[in-house]
Amino acid sequence: MFSGFDFRDWLLANDPALSRLRMALRVTLSVALSFGVLLVIHSLLFPLPIASYGLGIVLAIEGGVAVRDKGGGRQLVTRLLGCAASLVVVVIAAGLEGHRLISDAVFLLIIFLAASARVFGPRGHAIGMFAFMSYFLGAYFQPPLAELPLVAIGPMVSSLIAHAVRSVVLPDDWRRDLLRSLESVQGRINQILFKIAALAAEGHVSDADRQELNQLEERLKEVVLMAESFIPRPPSGMFDPGTEPAGELAIRLFDAHLAAEGAIMLCSQSLPPFELVHRVIEGHKVRPPAEDDEGPSAEATRALIRLGNARAELVETIDEGNRTGFADIAAVAEAPVQASLPDFSLSNPLMRSALQITVAAAIAMTLGLGLSRERWFWAVLASFLVFTNTNSRGDTAMKALQRSVGTLFGIGIGLLLATVLSGHLAPALAITSLSIFLAFYFLQTSYATMTFFVSIALCLVYGMIGSLTLDLLLLRVEETALGAAVGTLVAFVVFPARTRGALDLVLDKWFAALDALLKATAAGEPRHRLIDLSQTLDAAYKDLATTARPLGSSWSVVTKPGQVRQTLAIFLAATYWARMMAKNREASITSDDARQLIETGLARVTSASARRSECFFVDRKIPVSSARHHPHASKGWRQGLEMIGLTLERLYPDA
Repeated sequence: MFSGFDFRDWLLANDPALSRLRMALRVTLSVALSFGVLLVIHSLLFPLPIASYGLGIVLAIEGGVAVRDKGGGRQLVTRLLGCAASLVVVVIAAGLEGHRLISDAVFLLIIFLAASARVFGPRGHAIGMFAFMSYFLGAYFQPPLAELPLVAIGPMVSSLIAHAVRSVVLPDDWRRDLLRSLESVQGRINQILFKIAALAAEGHVSDADRQELNQLEERLKEVVLMAESFIPRPPSGMFDPGTEPAGELAIRLFDAHLAAEGAIMLCSQSLPPFELVHRVIEGHKVRPPAEDDEGPSAEATRALIRLGNARAELVETIDEGNRTGFADIAAVAEAPVQASLPDFSLSNPLMRSALQITVAAAIAMTLGLGLSRERWFWAVLASFLVFTNTNSRGDTAMKALQRSVGTLFGIGIGLLLATVLSGHLAPALAITSLSIFLAFYFLQTSYATMTFFVSIALCLVYGMIGSLTLDLLLLRVEETALGAAVGTLVAFVVFPARTRGALDLVLDKWFAALDALLKATAAGEPRHRLIDLSQTLDAAYKDLATTARPLGSSWSVVTKPGQVRQTLAIFLAATYWARMMAKNREASITSDDARQLIETGLARVTSASARRSECFFVDRKIPVSSARHHPHASKGWRQGLEMIGLTLERLYPDA
């Protein structure tokens, strides 16, 4: 049986800062309250048309997902503007209902404008989604002009309720999120220590064990980056650990991450005694080996002690945060957001994507009408949504497949549940609410799972209103598959953003970040500045790993997951050694050999960056794991410099 504490630990381990849980609760509560308020109005005041309910529920969902402004005031402005846009497009849809060709053309125009609005940032994206979904529902429900005042009640009620839920019931609180993410960092360090202890008890490390340790390190990296994002940054945008508590906290996170990487790397080569690992886990003081002991076991022991010390400092920070609420850090003023002029040229990927979406919607509309004169909107909806949050044609194809598969299986389960629960309103409402919650809990981790639960919820809703038929569900699957296929085709034909091209862009950022770090090292900039630059490199690696994901999927024409993993391991190793260099760099660099090392590293960065994504398609015979181990390298920041150069050489062994 799970105790409450065990369940909370499990929840934090899988959802650092509980951000996914909070979003799912917000969406579910907003939908339930909006539906409840509209039902009360319908029962006590005046009957509402079905379009009012549809708009209210869908915009409650969009309000919980699409509105991402910082601060309650800005969020309220975005919601009000989105509500106004919703009402305007619904009026247009109703007014053009008797002119289908004009209405369809206007729908395509709104789709283009909604997609183009993303150039204005989060607010533009949210208002665009409100407008698209509202015209979609207006054309779907076809409300008469005389009912529009009643229809408008749905968007207005859902906007106000969603804002109240976000601002009052489940508000954002960076102090709480920072504390929870720090607890998650501590928990993931504990997982690493427990795994090392288990291996020390067994006395050997297999390849599977090394892979599990690397996965634990990746999970630690994710939550460290999340914790760093919650720390308020000063107006300069750069922490100063000497004078700012926020900077000291950033350094502690950096040290904990680096200590964990070092412990994993060295303990994978030579396991320390189990008794020693146990003492570190229990928090006891452990005497390090003598300085003249250079054996692998001594190095692993030192790394383990460093990790134990970093964890102890992190525990102190968590205790202090519980006592003071990070009062010292709260005094830091956030860096102002620099507004930039919107770019409407075709050189902007967002504008190219807007054209792709519009072309896909036009084709889906034409073909969808061939399947159904009433339900073709589903094809347009699928063709629109498969482009959301994608940066290459490979990403789009993966999302299209996930949407189609999720819809198919969700409708299968939903049909079964709707049949079993027919005539049982209370359990049907409960399972519908649970399905909505689970859909948005998994939104950030699995689009297929989200679509699966949304499809179940729709089946139950159709069942409760008496519209559920097998033909209707099959039509939804067909329209969804059609829209997803059209979106994929357009992604590959119209302004195709190849996965390799997207890789080139993120690789440029990674190499630029490493180049800036090496130049700052050569210039003798302070340690906290180097750590700040190494964190930029870390974020660039995260983007690189995400962008490379389609190369390893089974549907891809270029199916070389082994080489993809090898190449990512090289970049991960270089990122690690860059952090090692930033942490241990001496106050000044004066020796000729040190400067030569930096210049050699810069030259290798220049050489490797010129070949860009070619490194993902190179056959390597040398095991990549050796890129993170070099027993003859010197210590400290010099070791980091040497290993950066050696690691980059692995990218192109034929050079």
